Amino acid sequence: MLLLRRCPSLTRFAPLNSQSRRQASPVAASCAARLCSSYSEDKRSYQHGPRWKHVLAGVLAGTGAVLAYNLHQHKAERVDSTVQTVETSASLPFFSQEEVTKHRSLEHGVWVTYKGGVYDITEFVAMHPGGEKILLAAGGALEPFWSLYAVHSQEHVLEILSEYKIGNLNVDDVKKQQSVVSSDPYSSDPERHPVLHVNSLKPFNAEPPPEILSDSFITPSPFFFKRNHLPVPQVDPASYRLQVEGLPGGALTLSLQDLKTRFPKHTVTATLQCAGNRRSEMNKVKQVKGLNWGIAAISNATWSGARLRDVLQAAGYRADVAQWARHVQFEGLDKDVTGTTYGASIPLNKAVSEDGDVLLAYEMNGEDLPADHGFPVRVVVPGTVGARNVKWLGRIMVSAEESGSHWQQNDYKGFSPGTDWDTVDFKSAPAIQELPVQSAITAPADGAAVDRSAETLTVKGYAWSGGGREVVRVDVSLDGGKTWQAARLRGGEEEQQHGPRPAPPPGRAWAWKLWELEAPLPPDAQRMEIVCKAVDNSYNMQPDSVPPIWNLRGVLSNAWHRVQVEIREDEEEEEA
Repeated sequence: MLLLRRCPSLTRFAPLNSQSRRQASPVAASCAARLCSSYSEDKRSYQHGPRWKHVLAGVLAGTGAVLAYNLHQHKAERVDSTVQTVETSASLPFFSQEEVTKHRSLEHGVWVTYKGGVYDITEFVAMHPGGEKILLAAGGALEPFWSLYAVHSQEHVLEILSEYKIGNLNVDDVKKQQSVVSSDPYSSDPERHPVLHVNSLKPFNAEPPPEILSDSFITPSPFFFKRNHLPVPQVDPASYRLQVEGLPGGALTLSLQDLKTRFPKHTVTATLQCAGNRRSEMNKVKQVKGLNWGIAAISNATWSGARLRDVLQAAGYRADVAQWARHVQFEGLDKDVTGTTYGASIPLNKAVSEDGDVLLAYEMNGEDLPADHGFPVRVVVPGTVGARNVKWLGRIMVSAEESGSHWQQNDYKGFSPGTDWDTVDFKSAPAIQELPVQSAITAPADGAAVDRSAETLTVKGYAWSGGGREVVRVDVSLDGGKTWQAARLRGGEEEQQHGPRPAPPPGRAWAWKLWELEAPLPPDAQRMEIVCKAVDNSYNMQPDSVPPIWNLRGVLSNAWHRVQVEIREDEEEEEA
């Protein structure tokens, strides 16, 4: 972007001061000239045309930062000698904090500091996915804002920021900044089990080893996958209040005790799955944007709490409300430094249906909700993508409109494989609610070796379908999909102790099926490609490969799951 400052036609706001202009090297000037001749003088071309704008469109925000990191890596490997010239401290001027503070508006420019450097991000403001919230950091240090999202520390994100560098902060002002200890919003996060595979530390996102999932029908809470978008809030259960709004009866305020005593306790066993589960397989086809989840961003638990429909009825819901209302919005108590909370919504008919089983849950697996899973109250929307199961619930609103939150409007949506970040229109696709049929192999692991002397191989996994559709069959192949065998559906240790679980009511199969296949090893094979695919009671089946379902956000990844296994010959046979 520093190069573009040499092109007035591509500069949307006021030009930089003459001091920073003089720092451009001959290489930068040459590149700038080429850029000026490549793009239209029309400012609308600047706003919509250049492919590089998406690289920059998230450097200072959580979801956007992931975008910037991956797109920079994938599409814009141009941080070369020009950037090195920009980053040469000796060739850049020094500014006082007082001078930086003067530049905190579009009119006077937007400057920020980071680790002793001074950056002019004026041109970036219009492209920032969080809108003008970026101006909260104007004239000051980025560190307190970036501490919310550890992804900003990634090398490629820092390289992108370096393109905006115009100078250095005076030594005395750097010392003053260092003396101010900024609080880490994640310092009060709960402890997590060390066995979890961490995909993101801040905010915390992690999944268990896959083999743990098939050990038990109910996933123990410490091993249940963790998906946080913001710091885990500390909520005092005694002062907790839930606001219910948007109904003719007026606002209803409920304490935790109210939820436990005024409404019947309802229990549901339901599987939650992140929309990005198995995203890593899409990354192997083509880079996507998001956390690199394996196959374990899915877990199953028993949830207890008040039914949402009961609470809405207590707040004044009647059948005529459905004549104008279409959605129920949820807001969490987790928030970023700007006060923006996590939000989502579900269709009204799901929320009020007696068969929808939507809970305001305050227990998980027979105990109070753990902090990572929404203590003291979360929404559990069985059969629906995890993103709508809002944790640390603070507000419910019946509305004619969907939630306006970023996560409802500009994330968690599926697109054609041909749609990229230059052509995507988030308003053109519906928000993900019910998820498609899914299955995966939890054992053996990909790349495992088995001894020929074992003679048989046991394959295990999970299967689940959204919308309450029951998985009725899982097919397994040991030869890459040429031949198939039906796996045995099972319920884990609980089934062994208490017998088979009763079949769920039609349309209310909220929990997964664990499955198992024991088969003889192929006599002549040295390697096996094990494949699984599930079928639900609507006869929906998983697609056979990833490319036809690839999408830029890497969501809805449910192709046949494949693992490669080596057959190890016995030592005696090898010697013979």
